[in-house]
Amino acid sequence: MKVSELCSAAGFTQVSADGDDREIGGVYACDLLSWVIGRAAENSILVTVMTNVNVIAVAVMADLSCVVLCEGVALDDAALQKAKENGVAVLSSEKPVYETCLLINKVMCS
Repeated sequence: MKVSELCSAAGFTQVSADGDDREIGGVYACDLLSWVIGRAAENSILVTVMTNVNVIAVAVMADLSCVVLCEGVALDDAALQKAKENGVAVLSSEKPVYETCLLINKVMCS
C-alpha cells in the first residue's frame, strides 16, 4: 500500500504530500527518536506525537515511508519546511497513538 492510499483509506489529513507515492513496509510507534533510528525498519510508518524538526531528520535517516502525527498535533514551521525539502510525507490523525495504529492495521490488512 502506498502512503497516499493509506491517507485516503484511513481518513488522515495530508500535512506534506511529498513522498506520498512511497510503499509502506510496516509500522513503528515511538516517541524516543534515538530508539526509532536504530529499530524502525526501512519504509516503515513512524506513528508519533513528536512534532519538531528532529522527527523529519529521523524519517530521513531511517528511510521511513512517512510520519503520522497523532492526537491532532501539528508540525512547527521549521519541521514542515524540512519535510518538504526532504520529500517526507507527513499525515495527521486526531486519534491517540494506539487507536491510530489499530486503524492503520485495519486499513492495511483489509
